[in-house]
Amino acid sequence: MESLERFARSKLDDLAAQSLKRTLAETDRYGPTEARRDGRDVISFCCNDYLNLSHHPQVIDAAVEATRRFGVGSGASRLVTGNHPLFADLEARLARYKEAEDAVVFGSGYLTNIGIIPSLIRPDDLIVADEYCHACLFAGSQISHAKLLIFRHNDLAHCAELLARHRQDHPHCLILTDGVFSMDGDLAPVTELVDLAEAHDAWLMTDDAHGLGVIAGGKGSSFVTGKKARVPLQMGTLSKAVGVYGGYLCASKPVIDLIKTRARSFIYTTGLPPGSVAACIAALELIENHPELVAKPMQKARRFTRALNLPDPESCIVPLILGDPDIALAASQDLIEQGFLVTAIRPPTVPPGTARLRFTFTAEHRDTDIDRLVEAVRPHMPRPQDGAA
Repeated sequence: MESLERFARSKLDDLAAQSLKRTLAETDRYGPTEARRDGRDVISFCCNDYLNLSHHPQVIDAAVEATRRFGVGSGASRLVTGNHPLFADLEARLARYKEAEDAVVFGSGYLTNIGIIPSLIRPDDLIVADEYCHACLFAGSQISHAKLLIFRHNDLAHCAELLARHRQDHPHCLILTDGVFSMDGDLAPVTELVDLAEAHDAWLMTDDAHGLGVIAGGKGSSFVTGKKARVPLQMGTLSKAVGVYGGYLCASKPVIDLIKTRARSFIYTTGLPPGSVAACIAALELIENHPELVAKPMQKARRFTRALNLPDPESCIVPLILGDPDIALAASQDLIEQGFLVTAIRPPTVPPGTARLRFTFTAEHRDTDIDRLVEAVRPHMPRPQDGAA
């Protein structure tokens, strides 16, 4: 026990010295954009609840009604007794909305990715992944024990080079990318990656956690051209714009049937509670039927970037890269003191030297609050280096 504690304290001291130690901060999200942190009321600009549906009355009512009808938990894994009737409705709705044959819902986005990848890819196969893919895509890749190659962020030429050199040496190949990159807010070149995958008999999988409900009228990154790109594996989460919890895969029926049979994080995990599934159904109904709601987060993000002369956003995620973790932490603390909750993102979540403030914009953010945030952020804007143009 003493050696374990010495080990833990040594690691924590090292992290603290680099301003990289993480701590949990109790946060009371008592409204769509309002929160309370350390006794201070703040407007949150760091939440992924892009449409504020976690506080929508219809979503809450659906969760309450289902909980009263089916109970607070599902009782077991979905293959035992936990497959309550609401799952069929949610999966059919997801498949229809994403224009796929079928869908399967997991307990979380992380569970989805660590389940899908090793179910499809074996140790003698190849995975080619964008360097900025979410951590759970890399976790799933490691579990598969396949050969993993990393291409430079959104660099199609580098991806093509890796495929040309290595694809022929492996029975199967999976290309991995986020649809919307969670720390930078930019979009993957999904259509071009589809063409590249098909040219090399590879399977493209997109993690659209931050695209569903926001991008392309809410349908996500596979639809940015106005029609569905030929993405065979559309993965996403139900915890961002949907506002609830869970993850999903939309694909062909044979693929979904295989995932249900093979994915360990599906087979050996208790199913989502009925209230959560019912809330997801209600939230998706709102997303499908209210395009004006879906459009709002991007409108809010543009108001912010244009006021600060930043590039127009590709999503409702706007990073402000400050470089040093101490500078990012100080800026975050200053914003809290002015009434804004904006989290400092530090390595290893982002590459060394790119610590940042990550702003997210939601449907219910008031323009007046965005304008006040702009003025609070101005003193923290990076200044050009001496001699820079």
